[in-house]
Amino acid sequence: MRIGKQDKAHSAICTSTAENITVRGHDLVEDIMGKMDFTSYFWLLVCGDVPNEKQKFFANVVLTAIAEHGLVPSVVAARMTLAAAPEAFQGAVAAGLNGCGSVVLGSAEIAGQFLHEIVANEDQYGSIDESAKASLNKLKAAREKVPGFGHPLHSTGDPRANRILKLAYEHQVDGKYIAASKAIEKYVPEIMNRQLPVNVNGAIPAVMLDVGFPLGALKGISLLARTASLVGHLQEETENPIGFILSGKAAESISYNGVEPKNK
Repeated sequence: MRIGKQDKAHSAICTSTAENITVRGHDLVEDIMGKMDFTSYFWLLVCGDVPNEKQKFFANVVLTAIAEHGLVPSVVAARMTLAAAPEAFQGAVAAGLNGCGSVVLGSAEIAGQFLHEIVANEDQYGSIDESAKASLNKLKAAREKVPGFGHPLHSTGDPRANRILKLAYEHQVDGKYIAASKAIEKYVPEIMNRQLPVNVNGAIPAVMLDVGFPLGALKGISLLARTASLVGHLQEETENPIGFILSGKAAESISYNGVEPKNK
């Protein structure tokens, strides 16, 4: 049974012969190994071109910004998995990545889509500001949160987001997506009746879209970055296991409020 389209049976990423391996038009051995850093290689694999200096710089900035943030759910899931299955290092990494969604890790993708909507509708509304106001009003009517804004801990401003945007202005890469982000921050108090500073998952898509990274691959940034962190946590788990401690503390912290047995 055929499922989905059956045309365009080709890939432009990699091919090989008995003599060489070609990746995105570059000889892997002669052009990449020992000559290209991994961030540039990541960009090449995703985008098809070698990044310019500003693209590589900001890819490095955001990857380091989002990789590690303590014992967040993805890390807890990974460490508990390795504790239960110490032979399945890859399964523990996967456990940590499987929860990448609209609340944790995947929120940069949602924020990027929101920014893209504002930029795409600029002509319709006459300006970025008016487009941002229209999008915020839609969220308010639907009683939805503003993607990429607000933080439960960094309520006065996410230091990672502030650093990313500061660097964007210094390196003069601020374009329409950062302008959309600033417009959101400007009109949030008026429309949402509260202050919501941009968070790291709002700053990442703003700068990455402005330097030319594809919208559809934004989640990949968080996945790649968090993979590095997970490997670090899992290596520590093999030396200093806390997975069962995390599991035990969870059990202690949650009380049962279900129905008691009838014969009790």
